[in-house]
Amino acid sequence: MSLRSLAATSVIGFGAVVAASMPLAMVVPLVALAPAWMTSAHAQSGSPSAPGAAASPVPAGSTAACTQLVASGNPQYPPYLWRPSEEDNRLVGANAELMQWLAHEIGIPIDTRYVGPWGRVQEEMRAGRIDLIAGAFFTLPRTEYMDYFHPAFRETRSVVWARTASPVNFKRWSDLVAHQGVTVINNSFGVEFDQYARQSLKITQVASIDQAIQMLQRGRADYLIYEDSPAEAYVARSGGEAIRPLMPAVAHEGLFLTLAHRSRCNTPELRGKLARAVYKLSQERVMNRFIEQGIQLWKRQAP
Repeated sequence: MSLRSLAATSVIGFGAVVAASMPLAMVVPLVALAPAWMTSAHAQSGSPSAPGAAASPVPAGSTAACTQLVASGNPQYPPYLWRPSEEDNRLVGANAELMQWLAHEIGIPIDTRYVGPWGRVQEEMRAGRIDLIAGAFFTLPRTEYMDYFHPAFRETRSVVWARTASPVNFKRWSDLVAHQGVTVINNSFGVEFDQYARQSLKITQVASIDQAIQMLQRGRADYLIYEDSPAEAYVARSGGEAIRPLMPAVAHEGLFLTLAHRSRCNTPELRGKLARAVYKLSQERVMNRFIEQGIQLWKRQAP
């Protein structure tokens, strides 16, 4: 992390947590805050600019009202998030339901929309053309352009998938060294595994989970690494050669709500509201209901 980023780092939600009389030890919203010069491309009306538009600078200390937030995320991530059809720019699923719950809690509408594949979503977040990511793993590089709110709203498990007819003898990470892997571009599976994979493994990155599954089924890769629930959802309707998950999991990671440094709405007031809402979410355990709704919706929409 650069000295400028380090100097800008602080604790989000401290005042909000104290005001709500919450035990500070139970909420750990330690994030990197935006320097004053970072701004978004939101218009004065509060409406977001179109994805890909050039960011317009906003004067430091601008007090323009935040009337809407735009959220996005990995569009190939059922039951958490997905695009209903190629013509539909909405995102649906458990995390989209979470965004509507969050909008009610903070009193600001949230538009959860498709802006492109997962790699593009992260680029839009870095530029401030979207405000929120509805579910991201923690990595140090991402703290350079977005704030994380703790605790994670969901724990996930990333696993190795292999063809049933040609299984990989997998018990530990080193068992993958002699094999060719595949995953989706810009995916992260935790800091430790990501570092090991860069140094020791041969893993091809492709644009979509459908493409990755097809490569595995056709023998162009020996194994696939992806989160278990989303991969299982796509495998169930993929056809082709049978594949199955191998244990143990390569990583257990939390999904976090994140806010763009360059979002005009990134203010102490909003960060406090988000910190309180995420804390409430963890206490009331409403995410389980959203997950079940997402599973049922994916089954109804599956071809």
